Amino acid sequence: MSEHDHHHHDHSHGASQKRLLVVLCLTFGYMLAEVVGGYWSNSLALLSDAGHMFTDVAALALSFFAMRFASRPATPNKTYGFYRLEILAALANGAALIVLSLLICYEAFHRMRAPEAVQGWTLVWIACGGLIVNLISAKLLAHDHHHNLNVRGAFLHVLGDLLGSVAAIAAGLLIVWRGWLWADAAFSVAISLLIIYSAGRLVIESVNVLLEGTPSHINPSAVETALRALAGVQAVHDLHIWTLTSQRHLITAHLVLRDSHEHQRVLREARALLHQQFGLDHATLQLEEAPPLIHIQKSPQKRVA
Repeated sequence: MSEHDHHHHDHSHGASQKRLLVVLCLTFGYMLAEVVGGYWSNSLALLSDAGHMFTDVAALALSFFAMRFASRPATPNKTYGFYRLEILAALANGAALIVLSLLICYEAFHRMRAPEAVQGWTLVWIACGGLIVNLISAKLLAHDHHHNLNVRGAFLHVLGDLLGSVAAIAAGLLIVWRGWLWADAAFSVAISLLIIYSAGRLVIESVNVLLEGTPSHINPSAVETALRALAGVQAVHDLHIWTLTSQRHLITAHLVLRDSHEHQRVLREARALLHQQFGLDHATLQLEEAPPLIHIQKSPQKRVA
């Protein structure tokens, strides 16, 4: 990775840390309000929203400290540094979201069988405040969640709360307007299922990184074909592509050359190709000379009388 790219990565990490800290403070403050309001109004939708916010506080704190710790320099014992902490944080956040959503679905099932009285207007006003906080938080994290799994985990928590606030408002209005007490639990289930789907994708992507799988946006066959098409390259083998952390992809490969004198040119062109076509900047390439062709002359077979 070039020095410019490394500096840009560190700068973007610093900005992401500041945004995470602001979202953490906003979420913690409003979480307290929703816990009190949820018990006061006896609303499962509001308590589930507060539950999501509670996990948000833990998730955002985990993401924040993982990002800070990941920026520490590599050591002789940790030669790749601490970047994988961000992936572990993303995995933990995704798993926590799935567990929490399943628990909410379980509680909602019991609420649907035996609906309890809910103070509709209290539910609506408190959820409106939560919606404003979540909209601000989602806006702050929206820029980074596309290319950072750690931030995406935090963003999904915030998105879950945002949808939870919308559900709580809708449920409160239906309770006030129609007296449908079951709406509170029904909306909770709908939002929980959406969160399970998104969190499941986050878990799958995080596990793929930890298993050093090929990034989903890179086709290994296309990389091999492009390298093999370089002038002077006879074959490509032992090709490996994996992700160290979000936006940091690595590749190693062996290139067999027809002429060892083309070493520097092939290396230069291969690195340029990987950067321009596939966005792979951290490449370790081993260049090998093709073994000489051995011609075996068959001796004439003796005729048997």
